[in-house]
Formats: sequence, structure tokens, C-alpha cells
Amino acid sequence: MKITVLVPTYRGEKDLVRCLQALRMQERECDEVVVVARSDDEATLACLTMPAVVEGLPIKVTLSQVSGQVAALNCGVDAATGDVVAITDDDAAPPPDWVLRIEAAFGADPRLGGLGGRDWMHLKGGLVNGERPIVGKIALSGKVIGNCHLGAVVAREVDVLKGANMSYRRDAVRNIRFDPRLRGSGAQVHNDMAFSMSVKSARWKLIYDPQVAVDHFPAERLDEDRRDAPSMVGVCNAAFNLHLTLRDHLSRLHRGMACWYALIGTRVDLGVVHVLLSLLSSDNQMKVARWRAVRMDGHEARREQSRRNGAPIKSLHA
Repeated sequence: MKITVLVPTYRGEKDLVRCLQALRMQERECDEVVVVARSDDEATLACLTMPAVVEGLPIKVTLSQVSGQVAALNCGVDAATGDVVAITDDDAAPPPDWVLRIEAAFGADPRLGGLGGRDWMHLKGGLVNGERPIVGKIALSGKVIGNCHLGAVVAREVDVLKGANMSYRRDAVRNIRFDPRLRGSGAQVHNDMAFSMSVKSARWKLIYDPQVAVDHFPAERLDEDRRDAPSMVGVCNAAFNLHLTLRDHLSRLHRGMACWYALIGTRVDLGVVHVLLSLLSSDNQMKVARWRAVRMDGHEARREQSRRNGAPIKSLHA
């Protein structure tokens, strides 16, 4: 079994060096390491010419001419030649047994299309601990329950995987690509959810195994979707991407998701209940403005999905 590790990167040289160092220390060597960089990212490209950074790794550098993670990931998937494509972020560091565990999982189950695991979050100099019983699931309401950084104990079948730590069988993604309709100039939030749901919609199994872990040091995002304080544009992009993805893939049992998000929602994708609660706080005007914005983008996503009529994302090279 040939395993390709795919690492998209942009202006994160120090993080990338740590990631590549971790890949160099794998107990089961990587057969191929595809690093996708932006063609205008001179610092990263210079870093990838340094022997101390790339020595000992079968690196293939691929250039993306377009901004955004979706384009980078699609370039990487197209360039990868492995039977399994293991994707991680440049700000992650897989432990030495990562590739070994991935190979074992895909070798043991021919119906396994995608494999994810825990990303141990390192924030503000500390490790985020804790456990949650539900990981990577979508409720009948349409609510997405991530918690991939808090899953523990046993492997289980899931609905979605997280981009910092997800691997796919080549046969499962041969005709699937990351969705270019997703909005944003950088992270393009929910692209990992959209991709993994496409794999599951194609009737492949998705497994989350907390033992297939990476250490994750979330880097600052260099676009409108900042982790700590996303702009209104970032909030709207995320709402559009979320609703478009859910409408593309959810079954009829989930069709109440629009009502749930409109009435209840989440702290980010606000519903009426959250807006009413915000009236008790000092930032109520901002919350109301955000509510109006995300509702508008939810409607735009519905129109976009209707035009597309739920067709799967196909490879341009298929």
C-alpha cells in the first residue's frame, strides 16, 4: 500500500518545518509527501529548497495559482499518487505511529473510505484536555457536532472528519474533489466537512479513531476568518458554506435543518432564540446584524444548491 501525505501550506514556514520534521520521524515511512504552496509565497518556496527541511523525505512540491484552501487541496489530491491520501495541516505534527496506524486501518477494512482521529489542541501554551461522547456526527436537526479534538476511548463510525487529520482511500475519492463553490479567500471553513460528506454519500465508511492522532498548534489565519474574531464577511462565508454543504448531502430525515437553524441556531450561526438571548447583553446590535447576515447567506446557499441540484463534485480530470 502506497501512502501519500498531503500538506497544504501558506506563509507558515515555522509550522511547516515542524510538520515535516514529524513526518521524517514516522515509524512507517511516507511513500510520498505532497506539499502544496502558493506560487506567490516566496518565503515558503525558499524554505522548501533548504536541505535541512526536506532531506530524508520524498517531497513533491506542487504550486497553486489560486488563493484558498480548496484550490490547494484539489491541487494536492490531483498530484498524489498513493493508494491512501493522508491530509494534515502545516500547523499539525503527527506522532511517529500516525502513518503506521493509517496503513493498518485501511488494510483491515476494504469499505473504509475515510479515516480521522483526534487532533490534540495546543492553545496558549497549554494542551486542551477533556472528552466528549459524541464526535463527528450530524443530528436530525442538522446540527453539526464536531468535537474531533475531544474524542476518546474507541473508534466509531462518523458523518464528518476534520481537515487537520483525515485520510482517504484513493478509490473513494477518485471522482470527488473539494467544493470550489465554498466561499472565503483562505481557510474556506467547512471544506473538510463537505469533502468527507461527499465520500460518505458515495457509500464509503468514515471512521474516527482517537488513536490516529496528531498534535495541533492552530496558527493564525491570514484571511477574514480569524480564529479568535472572524469578521462579518468570515461569518457570512461560514454560514453559506455550512448551509450549502448540509443541503447538498442531508437526507429527507434532516430536511428540518433550515427550521432548526432559523429558530435555534448556534453561537456562530445565530437563530431567533440566540438573538433574543443577546438582547440581554451589551452587544445585542452586533448579534442582530450577524443574525440577519447569516440568514441571508443561508438563503443564498439554498438558491445555489437548487441551481446545482445536488450533483456530486467531480474531478476535472475524471
